[in-house]
Amino acid sequence: MGQGATQASLSRAGSEPRPWWVFLLHLPQPRRSGLAERALIHASAGFGPFGEHTVNASWIAVQELEKLGLGDSVDLHVYEIPVEYQTVQRLIPALWEKHSPQLVVHVGVSGMATAVTLEKCGHNKGYRGLDNCRFCPGSQCCVEDGPESIDSIIDMDAVCKRVTTLGLDVSVTISQDAGRYLCDFTYYTSLYQGRGRSAFVHVPPLGKPYNADQLGRALRAIIEEMLGVLEQAEGDIGCCHQH
Repeated sequence: MGQGATQASLSRAGSEPRPWWVFLLHLPQPRRSGLAERALIHASAGFGPFGEHTVNASWIAVQELEKLGLGDSVDLHVYEIPVEYQTVQRLIPALWEKHSPQLVVHVGVSGMATAVTLEKCGHNKGYRGLDNCRFCPGSQCCVEDGPESIDSIIDMDAVCKRVTTLGLDVSVTISQDAGRYLCDFTYYTSLYQGRGRSAFVHVPPLGKPYNADQLGRALRAIIEEMLGVLEQAEGDIGCCHQH
């Protein structure tokens, strides 16, 4: 995975500007309703090489997304995260504390995936696979006494349906099992720190069947729709509170 940070602010009626942090790739164009000013984005996409993945498709896809650009209203910083449990345990909480993002999006590669996959939740236990340092948590879990799983506040079903209507040459699907390895471990850690304000996107290996450009464009569309769904949900909550 990768990480990045930006100092973006959202202008919302009746609320203080807050950073818009996407821990993944870059952020899409400003939303029609609310993203008026500069959005500060934390892009954390693309894990480093691991196992048979000498070239990690998630990192390549994130770089492609960065090339596509997000427009003048978005500042983007992209980072690559090592496939190491201890680094994730240290880095993810530090990034959340430093930037207080509204949304974090993570991207990883799955050798079993044939479509771009939106993960609905992260899991706390069952981490037995060794990382790039040949390390595995002794407890085999992310957070001691944490819940078994944590769902993203992003409605992945809605995002998937929206993206499917865009006519992209990439298939998008949904999953509830991020794999019990570093992707799942990172996702749960981020969901725990951000109280559900995270998302995870799995991409297939390059050329199986999509190229880097296709993956980058798919990520951009997915992030745009995630922001739209999140913004709509927050608007609905605001209306409920007013009544």
